[in-house]
Amino acid sequence: MKIEYRWANGDNNRLAALAAELVGLRVNVLVSGTTPAALALKTATTSIPIVFFIAGDPVALGLVGSLNRPGANITGTTALTLEAGKKWLQLLRETVPSATEFAVLINLTSPHLAEVQTKELQAAARSLNLRIHLLNASTEHEFETAFAKITELHAGGLVIASDSFFFAHIEKLAALVRETRYWRFWLP
Repeated sequence: MKIEYRWANGDNNRLAALAAELVGLRVNVLVSGTTPAALALKTATTSIPIVFFIAGDPVALGLVGSLNRPGANITGTTALTLEAGKKWLQLLRETVPSATEFAVLINLTSPHLAEVQTKELQAAARSLNLRIHLLNASTEHEFETAFAKITELHAGGLVIASDSFFFAHIEKLAALVRETRYWRFWLP
């Protein structure tokens, strides 16, 4: 057995080219661990089987027709972590009970994922009588801008959306949280 793998290192703009490259190799099966990669693979082929593991609802994300009958050449499993958005906001609210506004960091280079996550978190915020501010970061450079905006907004906390780009840069994000005195105050 030969395994070919590709990693975009959180750069979703590279996924279409990487998917096309793998399809061009005429592999027997394609496997994806992120929503943007699964969507890129789905666009790249209708004949090679695709197996995914993602964080959200594969139907809402447009990957499959239904959970019972995924259809076409794609199937997989989900952790449904997007549905945990309400719990994330509840925990932040418990941590900072006086806060009524929170920031959410999203990556617009994952448009399907960002849209679904945004809808879920906005619905959760409404049900908890909270307000959220959506901030985009699609490059490392944009992290500083986003954190400056969070401080300017005096947000009570931060939810970082589930996205491979953020996972790839988790150390940088953690460093920014530590460096921002404001966040030490709100999120000890």
